[in-house]
Amino acid sequence: MLFSTPGLVLHTTPYSESSVVVKVFTRQLGVRSYIIKGVRGRGGRIKQNLLQPLSSLDMVVYNNEKTDLNYIKELSPRYTETFTQSSNQAIEHSLRFFMTEVLYKALREAEPMPALFDYVESSNSSLSTFHFPLSTFPISFLLTVARHLGIEPLDNYSTRESFFDLQEGRFVATPTETTLPTHLSETLHNYLGFPLSTFHFPLDDRTALINALITYYHLHLSGFSHFHSHEILHTILK
Repeated sequence: MLFSTPGLVLHTTPYSESSVVVKVFTRQLGVRSYIIKGVRGRGGRIKQNLLQPLSSLDMVVYNNEKTDLNYIKELSPRYTETFTQSSNQAIEHSLRFFMTEVLYKALREAEPMPALFDYVESSNSSLSTFHFPLSTFPISFLLTVARHLGIEPLDNYSTRESFFDLQEGRFVATPTETTLPTHLSETLHNYLGFPLSTFHFPLDDRTALINALITYYHLHLSGFSHFHSHEILHTILK
C-alpha cells in the first residue's frame, strides 16, 4: 500500500555498496525505516544532502506492516527555501543534532504522533528566527517532547513539596538520592509553569537541568541511553 506523508530524517545507515537505510519520523505512520537505493553512487537520483538530520521531506512510501524495512517511491524536499542565514549557524546546527538524537532515542517505530511531528517541524524551521535566546530552547524542547510522550513532569511544586524526584516524576517533600536540589527543582518548576521569555537562569543551572532531564528520560523511557549531543550544547551555548 502507498502512503503520502511528510517526514523528518532521524538517522541514515549505509546499506550494501550504494544504498542506505534511513530512519524517518513520518507524520502519518510514525517512525519508519526505508531502503533508498543508489544514494551513495554517482548516478543516484536522490542526493545524500536530502538526508541530513531533520531534513524535512515529502514522501510517497510503501507500507508493508509485515516488514521492518520498506521502500520510498518518491522523495523531495518539503520546502524549496533554505533556512535563514544567521550569526548562530553553529548553535542552530548543534540544536538540530540535539533534537534529532532526542527523537531518535525516544520515539518507538510505527507510532503516529502528528501533533509532535508538527511541533518538531515548526521548531526546526524557526530556529533562525527564534524570538527567545536559543540557550532556553533545549529545556523547552525536552519538556514539550516529554508531554507528547506522556511522561511530562508533574508540576505540583509547593513550599512543602519542593524537591523534584526524577524517579517519581513529581515534586516531593523529602529529598532522596533521585531528587534535585531545591534551587534546581524551583528552576524546573519555573520552566514548567511560565513563559519562555521570562528566563535568565545562569549557565550552570541550565546545564544541570538539561543533564537532569536527560537522566529523567533515561529513567522513564526504555532504550534511552548513551546520549551525547547535550555535551556539545554545553560548550556551544556558553
